[in-house]
Amino acid sequence: MKKKANVLLLMCDQFRGDCLSICNHPDVKTPYLDSLANDGVLFEKAYSACPSCIPARAALLTGRSQEAHGRVGYEDNIPWEYEHYMAEEFSNHGYQTQCIGKMHVHPPRLLCGFQGLKLHDGYLGAYRSQDIPHWMHQDVCDDYLFDLRNTYGMHADFNASGAECNSWVTHPWIYEERLHPTNWVAEQSIRFLQTRDRTKPFFLMSSFVRPHQPLDPPQSYYDMYKDKDLASSAKGDWNDEEKTNEFGYTSDSIYGCNDAQMRHDAKAGYYASITHVDHQLGRILSALREDGTYDDTIILFVSDHGEMLFDHSLWRKVFPYEGSTHIPFLMHVGKNVAHLIPHKVDGVVELRDIMPTLLDLCDIPIPDTVDGISLKESIYQENPVEREYLHGEHSFHSSLSNHYIVTKKDKYIWYSETGREQYFDLEKDSKETHDAIHDDIYQTRIQQLRQILIQELKSREEGYSDGIQLIAGKQPKNMLEHPFTKKEN
Repeated sequence: MKKKANVLLLMCDQFRGDCLSICNHPDVKTPYLDSLANDGVLFEKAYSACPSCIPARAALLTGRSQEAHGRVGYEDNIPWEYEHYMAEEFSNHGYQTQCIGKMHVHPPRLLCGFQGLKLHDGYLGAYRSQDIPHWMHQDVCDDYLFDLRNTYGMHADFNASGAECNSWVTHPWIYEERLHPTNWVAEQSIRFLQTRDRTKPFFLMSSFVRPHQPLDPPQSYYDMYKDKDLASSAKGDWNDEEKTNEFGYTSDSIYGCNDAQMRHDAKAGYYASITHVDHQLGRILSALREDGTYDDTIILFVSDHGEMLFDHSLWRKVFPYEGSTHIPFLMHVGKNVAHLIPHKVDGVVELRDIMPTLLDLCDIPIPDTVDGISLKESIYQENPVEREYLHGEHSFHSSLSNHYIVTKKDKYIWYSETGREQYFDLEKDSKETHDAIHDDIYQTRIQQLRQILIQELKSREEGYSDGIQLIAGKQPKNMLEHPFTKKEN
């Protein structure tokens, strides 16, 4: 009988798709991820269809599109009630399954098919409130916080450096470097590899909060970037600088920051957090080699979404632009699993594709609830990715609810509340500096992409499309009703 492959899913939160030195980023250094990509498969056009933590993770863990899992915006405290989680399928087929780090599901500590969980979700305001059941509070349910307080006492906290969970405020980690939550995920992952059931293959998800804010890397990593002359953020002919002028002194404003030094420090803290994560990933990979299972393991690295990082004077995620939606996505397949020629893939892929891909690679049936496509054939260079386009979206506030259609070469954007449209030729303008929505040479193409979105939205409950045209001004929702209504019926 063929030996089953192990699976190691490495995940970060808010890690931009261009922040890999193998992708020629001018500043950030990621030696261990570069090594994986250089010896594996790098998906150059990977996206998060709904770029914020909760909907992105729903796509990852269920293999469903945002229309199917129902989460089209960010909203806490909505129960997760799905059939066929990715980890559940591995568990049902003889794997020992474990998640270490961030889940961001509700209720907290919901296993989603994992047999074991060591939880650290980072700072989540919804679970710091005194109005929730005691067992849900992070004081109780967060394993990392429990360990931190065992070392430093009951008043220790993972926000103690003063950097807030969505802001550009930056301050190095105030405790010992070895006790940073990034190190903790690596330590717990290595411990799992050491103590796992050796009679079974494993599926391990090591899920890091960083480089998501707070921007609190250890001092040694911050020092790598704090005095560097960092490359400028992308700036376009369509940017709204007035919004930055108005809101740019609010520490977590989505419209960027007015202070040049604070912008520099935030970018330094972000890049430092990435390199810190990269080095801890290296520790996990070394543990696999020492364990003798590196060549028997499928390794996939991905992020739930990106970070605008002051591109176009914007900050955080949820926007339809590349900084927010484009994610890293790379795979390494152990030589005892299959012979793989390192290469790059330029087809459009998405988080929903991870579940069917990993199941397919491990010869596990793919449930019929899955909307994603298996990338197995493109990994083995047998066929390219067969996706003409991806429909993405995010419900938000301040008239910023948006939809986008992205292909290998271009992107069309529609803001549902205002009707504003944008078009970018990504082949010529990867940083989206020129909005070509009114350029004559693109009008036929824009109409094609607009028609695609009209058809994608024609049956949506918000009323965004009648099948003939897009209808602006409808009230957006964070949660669709139909996935849960169907289940009740």
